[in-house]
Amino acid sequence: MPKNSDRRSILLLSVGHSCVDVYQGAVAALVPFFAAERHYGYAAVSGVVLAASLLSSVAQPLFGALTDRRPLPWLLPVSTLLGGAGIALSGVSGSYGLTLAFVALSGVGVAAYHPESARMARLAAQRVQGAAGSQGGPGTHRGMAWFSLGGNLGFAAAPLLVAAVVGTGGLRLTPLLVLPALAGAALCLPVLRELERRRAAGAAQVPVPAADDRAAFLRLSLAVVCRSIAFVGLSTFLSLFATQRLGGGPAAGTAALVVLYAGGAVGSVLGGALADRWGRVAVARRSYLVAAVAVAGMLLVPGPALYLFVALTSAGLYVPFSLQVTLGQDYLPSRIGTASGITLGLTVSIGGLASPVIGSLADATSLRTALLPLVLMPVLSWALFRTLPEPVVPSAGSEPAGAGTAPVSR
Repeated sequence: MPKNSDRRSILLLSVGHSCVDVYQGAVAALVPFFAAERHYGYAAVSGVVLAASLLSSVAQPLFGALTDRRPLPWLLPVSTLLGGAGIALSGVSGSYGLTLAFVALSGVGVAAYHPESARMARLAAQRVQGAAGSQGGPGTHRGMAWFSLGGNLGFAAAPLLVAAVVGTGGLRLTPLLVLPALAGAALCLPVLRELERRRAAGAAQVPVPAADDRAAFLRLSLAVVCRSIAFVGLSTFLSLFATQRLGGGPAAGTAALVVLYAGGAVGSVLGGALADRWGRVAVARRSYLVAAVAVAGMLLVPGPALYLFVALTSAGLYVPFSLQVTLGQDYLPSRIGTASGITLGLTVSIGGLASPVIGSLADATSLRTALLPLVLMPVLSWALFRTLPEPVVPSAGSEPAGAGTAPVSR
């Protein structure tokens, strides 16, 4: 049954997404161990996060543009292995330069994975609903919510995985962290076989591009950048902040990171359900107001209430996450891969560019003082979303450009 095979593809892509995003979460989870074993300061550990973000932020739109011209499904297993190899090697050398290089290698792998996997997830979700052209309809953003859920679960699992491996044997055991990549690459293979089966059966449709709204896409991208600065800044320093505020050693920091990432898993699925009722733009706008209040509470309210505010922050930042991906694809329907690369890649990864600034400010003042400006980031995202229209769902049944198995001539 086509729908059953497409549902299976979404499930496999979601689990594979989890295996890849373990390596995004692992960078922040490794920060306390780099600080403890190698005595890195705030600026040094933020440089590690920057190394993972910088190449990834540049590479994802490039990979997206490539997949717009020609689908590259083989990127899924190859990029998964590359992401795992970089993190696995990051702890085997005491050299700061090599550590940066290996983490950057992992970032490139993560960058290569997302545009193509998002394109395939969108197409499978549309087929499940039996309406390939309902861009932004319930089938599309609900399916993308489940795809995003996998990535969020990978983020949530990363601190536990790193604590279990590196916490017991030190950084020398990071090669064991390659195991999720091996599993993720294996999970890609049935999806590729199904895609090849559809090609052989002539199941692909001719894409019919809709009109692009580049101005709206630009404003959306700026909103995602602000969200990224808040999220990456918190994920980089939350573990250290929680340890300082609550004591209890690394366990307190690990618990805070798990709450931040696990709340994102709930937020992604909740976002798809809420958008069915109130629309993607309205839901995202309200979520960012919740996030602004929650970040302020996390930094200013003392005691264990920190964990409650971390959970609210996570929900506020993650409810819009999958919605922003489908909004970007609907604002730029003739460049699905590019839109995915920017909303999942460039604008998300660029948040890492702010980490060294936060780290340097923390070294000069205090960590809480350095994190306080992050309260403004969700407010800016809210303000930008107030200017965005909800894309009109086309009535004709047609796949967006980039969704088929052959490139569109332009």
